[in-house]
Amino acid sequence: MKKVLLVLGVLLICVSMAYAGSDVKGAIINKSEVKNAANVAMGQGATANMGSVALKDSSVKGAIINKSNVQNAANVAMGKGATASMGTVDMKGSSVKGAIINQSDVKNAANVAMGQGATAQMGTVAMKDSSVKGAVINKSNVQNAANVAMGKGATANMGTVDMKGSSVKGAIINQSDVKNAANVAMGQGATAQMGTVSMKDSSVKGAVINKSSVKNAANVAMGKGATANMGTVSMKGSTVKGAIINQSNVQNAANVAMGKGATANMGSVKLD
Repeated sequence: MKKVLLVLGVLLICVSMAYAGSDVKGAIINKSEVKNAANVAMGQGATANMGSVALKDSSVKGAIINKSNVQNAANVAMGKGATASMGTVDMKGSSVKGAIINQSDVKNAANVAMGQGATAQMGTVAMKDSSVKGAVINKSNVQNAANVAMGKGATANMGTVDMKGSSVKGAIINQSDVKNAANVAMGQGATAQMGTVSMKDSSVKGAVINKSSVKNAANVAMGKGATANMGTVSMKGSTVKGAIINQSNVQNAANVAMGKGATANMGSVKLD
């Protein structure tokens, strides 16, 4: 039986907020501040969340706002299917009737996921098999940071909106600011995305706007079939009823994909 949570006011949590099989009627607001800290999860299916909001098989009738501030910190998940999230809103099999706003500030930090199917997310809104009736806004600020995923099928997202098998009825706006940072995915089928809106098998009824700024940064995917996206709108098997606008600003940056069938996209709109 699902837990029923009635949220009447503001929820103030120091680090992260996680909901599984829950019903939330009201806003979820995470205003965490993390400094000089280490968050580590080790083992198969390990998960490490820092300054994040995580939803699994849950429903929310209200806005989700994440305003986490992470400085001088390390967030590490090691093991098959490991996930490390820092300054992120992560949704799996969930529904939200309201806006999702991520305004995380990540500085001088490392976010690492190691293992087959590993995922590392920093300053990101990630949705899988989920639905949102409202705007999705990502205004994350990432500076002097490293986001690394290592393993077959590894994924590293930094300052990104990433959708898989999801639907949004409202605008998607990504205004992430990434400076002096490295985003790396290593392994067969690895994916590294920085300052990007990525959609796979998803639908949007509304505008998709990417105004990310990437400066002095490296985005690298290494492995057979690897993909590296920087300042890009990438769509695969997806539909949009509305305008797609990409105004990304990329300066002094490197976007690299290495491996057979590897792909690197920078400041692009890619439709498959």
